Amino acid sequence: MLKQTLQQKLLQKLSPQQIQFIKLLQVPTVSLDARIKEELEENPALEDGSLTNMNDPVEEYPDADPDEKFEEPAAEYEEEFSVDEYIQDDDYNDYSSNYSPDDDEDKKEMPIAIQDSFFETLQNQLDLLALSDQDYLIGQQIIGSLDDDGYLRRPVHSLIDDLAFAQNASASEQEVESVLKIIQDFEPAGIGARDLQECLLIQLNKKDQDNDGISQAIKVVENYLPEFTKKHYDKIEKQLNVDSTELRNIINEILKLNPKPGDSGAVAGKQLHIIPDFHISNNDGSLHLTLNGRNAPELRVSRSYQEMFEHYEKAEKNDKKMKEAVQFVKQKLDSAKWFIDAIKQRQQTLLKTMNAIMEYQYEYFLTGDEKLLRPMILKDIADRIEMDISTVSRVANSKYVQTEFGTFLLKSFFSEAIQTDSGEEVSNKEVKKILEECIANEDKRKPLADEKLTDILKEKGYTIARRTVAKYREAMNIPVARLRKEL
Repeated sequence: MLKQTLQQKLLQKLSPQQIQFIKLLQVPTVSLDARIKEELEENPALEDGSLTNMNDPVEEYPDADPDEKFEEPAAEYEEEFSVDEYIQDDDYNDYSSNYSPDDDEDKKEMPIAIQDSFFETLQNQLDLLALSDQDYLIGQQIIGSLDDDGYLRRPVHSLIDDLAFAQNASASEQEVESVLKIIQDFEPAGIGARDLQECLLIQLNKKDQDNDGISQAIKVVENYLPEFTKKHYDKIEKQLNVDSTELRNIINEILKLNPKPGDSGAVAGKQLHIIPDFHISNNDGSLHLTLNGRNAPELRVSRSYQEMFEHYEKAEKNDKKMKEAVQFVKQKLDSAKWFIDAIKQRQQTLLKTMNAIMEYQYEYFLTGDEKLLRPMILKDIADRIEMDISTVSRVANSKYVQTEFGTFLLKSFFSEAIQTDSGEEVSNKEVKKILEECIANEDKRKPLADEKLTDILKEKGYTIARRTVAKYREAMNIPVARLRKEL
């Protein structure tokens, strides 16, 4: 038998406007344009107030209240509407906030290099060969199966199945292997290899075999590749019966090879273009913070929709269709206002957070010396700006600041505190900087082990455990001492 109960709960829920603000806050500048264009397409009541470039810095702090709250949406639309809030509010009618775009930015054009892709280069080489129709189809299938590094990870029997299903062609394993050998002779050298060993051997076999260093390098790759990758050079030296000078020449020949031949033609296309959200300039010892102009779009509520709403307001209220039209127009106007509010509050939150970070790390931003970075966690900034830690985290994780000594992710300025022997608290970034300098200046023939690095830090006044040193070293992508060894 079903039992019915009545239960009362008190819940906290974010309003749609708060959710919209949170989503906009974590969007980086490079993606904000696309989000605004999407909103402009979906809401005809929202207009772009300017067709000019929006890439200029804006003034340090707008006059609006940083703690301004959203207006909560009504649960239901009432029968009577007022148009005054839409036709007399200058803040929403012309949302420009005196941002002046720089005409020079519009005139700059970035030249684009036109070049064949990696797969087009291989296809062009295949087209130059006098192959039968069967071999040509096999060659196309092999080229299409290569990964971005230029390796053929797919087994031969799977390629045969692919040819049968996709090309309706029957091929034997010998035919596929034969065409694969032809493709492995293409440029860049090493293409079509099935593993690292085969890739290196293809490149070595294309070199002068009369050179003793090349022939010895082939022996190393064929028989001692695990020892080579782990830098057990003493074992290789004994097995080949060579001295350290000869081994150094052999190792150098192998290091000249390209382990990822497919990546060589795509280096330019993989460069990441970062658009900074903030700019910090040093004016005679005084720091000045500005926000990238792309974060301050000139949005406004459509005048035509305001007039349409005013017209519908004066029309007959008893008409059902007219009432639906009024509700639709009001909904679009509300949505436009809320989006402008969210963009506006996003600006204020970004500036408020970054200004607190700049003041906290003032000495660092003056000089760029990482040793001057103070220990700083999210709570330190959240307490200063009286906002939640999650808000600071959303800003820090996806925003960049451009300084006179580089462009950095805001997250990189946060670090934990380490206490020195004198009782002073310093940032762990200072310790990482010292570790980096020690490793950069070490004797590569006898690299410093983690125990030795721990002793060096203790001599400098930083009492840190060896496992902590290992953790910092791994965080900086620095291998262990044995893998840093050079002949």
